[in-house]
Amino acid sequence: MTPRELVPREGEIAVIGLARSGRAVAMLLRKHGYNVYASDIASSPDTGRCAEELRAQGVVVDVGRHDLERLARASLVVTSPGVPPSARPLAFARDKSIPIASEVEVALNFLEGQCIVAVTGTNGKTTTTALIAHLLRGLDLEAIEAGNIGTPLSEIASREPQPKWISLEMSSFQLHDTPSLKPDVGVLTNLSPDHLDRYSTVDEYYADKARFFANADADSVWVVNHDDKAVKRMVRDVAGHKYSFSLLKEARGYLDARTNQLVVLGAPLLSRTDLPLLGSHNVANALAASLAVMAADRSHQTPQARKGIAAALKTFRSLPHRLELVGEFGGVQWINDSKATNVSSAAVAIDGMERPTVLLLGGRHKGEAYTPLAEAVKRKVKRVIAYGEAAPIISRDLRPVVDVVRLGSDFDEVIHAARAAARSGEAVLLSPACSSYDMFSNYEERGERFRALAAKEA
Repeated sequence: MTPRELVPREGEIAVIGLARSGRAVAMLLRKHGYNVYASDIASSPDTGRCAEELRAQGVVVDVGRHDLERLARASLVVTSPGVPPSARPLAFARDKSIPIASEVEVALNFLEGQCIVAVTGTNGKTTTTALIAHLLRGLDLEAIEAGNIGTPLSEIASREPQPKWISLEMSSFQLHDTPSLKPDVGVLTNLSPDHLDRYSTVDEYYADKARFFANADADSVWVVNHDDKAVKRMVRDVAGHKYSFSLLKEARGYLDARTNQLVVLGAPLLSRTDLPLLGSHNVANALAASLAVMAADRSHQTPQARKGIAAALKTFRSLPHRLELVGEFGGVQWINDSKATNVSSAAVAIDGMERPTVLLLGGRHKGEAYTPLAEAVKRKVKRVIAYGEAAPIISRDLRPVVDVVRLGSDFDEVIHAARAAARSGEAVLLSPACSSYDMFSNYEERGERFRALAAKEA
């Protein structure tokens, strides 16, 4: 599809995947009178409930199969981010030259002139997306977060009235099939290898991230990480106005090491001690979000607006499963960073620890070595507890630099070992650097289990 091309009226539109985004886009299309066929290879109580709901709206639904004969007649195939490009229905659509679009791509066609601040990157994008919406609401603006953060953009497009401001998180999977995205402000938090269980190379992953800038022009506004070499390479020749943020040197947004102030657009905004978030990476997220909100409209740069942004920063709290302090029991901090499903995000979390740490690493291996964690582990970690399918690889990679206890797939045993190892004044950090799928349905379930076990018998 070419940028801002309308969803085709003729023929049937096929939606692949019945998770949140698939359901939302099917409902949106039906609301606007389109004929929709939806299917999901998975057969579960959740997909069954979704299927019944969609059928009640006039959607033809298959659960446990994809009707390729029907798919061959589709005018457009809409894919959910969890469906890999290699999946049979998407490969079939490509072979038949049927256009493929993401759920976000479809939703963009049904929005009514909103200001969109879009966020992508390897790590920090969900927190930054939430921060942006929170800061906009701190300016008494009607703003909502959507996209990869959890609420599908199609759901927002179905609302009446629609919100005026949208903070939109975009994953690499979503960017792959969203050619018309042209945000009012775009934020690139950082770049590092990820999803190597889905991408064959890092360059392939970065190529999808680079689609974020496909429609850049002289009027585009970008907020970018000045401390990240891969980011700087990616945006070097991108058209538009660039607002950089840094933890290491002066930039449009930076942390002043002398005063411990967050400085944005040339003036102090907030003391670091007033930002209630763990880790230096969250300072970077706060700088990026503040810059994005101020760059979106000149009226957001007035002294009064800056006070509103600073006040909103003071009231923002960690999102669940992202360096979330779940409690301090017996003098030990228990920190849930279950969302850290890759090595780079775990490294950021470890580096931000301020106490001797018992680190829980493990789950399903995603193709990355764990040796890049070694330097941060040597400085901050007293013991690693390696568990799950990845435990043998973690143990091999990190045993030369730290005490590693290798366990199996009993999460209760993992927490028991962590509690036995941690002393008052120390911390237990769940920052797995792996996906959860060997032991849990998703990272949320893993984090909830950690939270429950941390408080048990505390």
